[in-house]
Amino acid sequence: MLVNLHPQNINKMIIKGKEMVYRLEANIYHCALDISMRYIGGKWKSVILWYLREESKRYSEIKKLIPDISDKMLSLQLKQLESDNIIQKVGIDKSRIKVAYELTREGQTLNPVLEELARWGRAKASKSGKLVEFNRK
Repeated sequence: MLVNLHPQNINKMIIKGKEMVYRLEANIYHCALDISMRYIGGKWKSVILWYLREESKRYSEIKKLIPDISDKMLSLQLKQLESDNIIQKVGIDKSRIKVAYELTREGQTLNPVLEELARWGRAKASKSGKLVEFNRK
């Protein structure tokens, strides 16, 4: 399918000599990694997903695990992840008022990716730094 775009505004990849882009919904992406980073990139999304990878958590539990995130930013990131069908709200004790967040089936497919990124980060930290206790004062 030929996509008619303003070529000067789009970064393209070259595949078998042809200029190509990914079209997903109403957006154009340079490459597959560009798509991935749209959904999990930024400072907080991957961290939130890391804490949800094994079990659901309430807003207050996530906030406690990520104390440096503002309430506004946490709320915004949760809404975006929910809108993107990566996480979902679930009722606790059949209550609509008390909710937790958990990965959707699609979100669960990110677990191996997150584990691999964490493994790379631990190796990088071991090689170039060290794990130390943080004293918040």
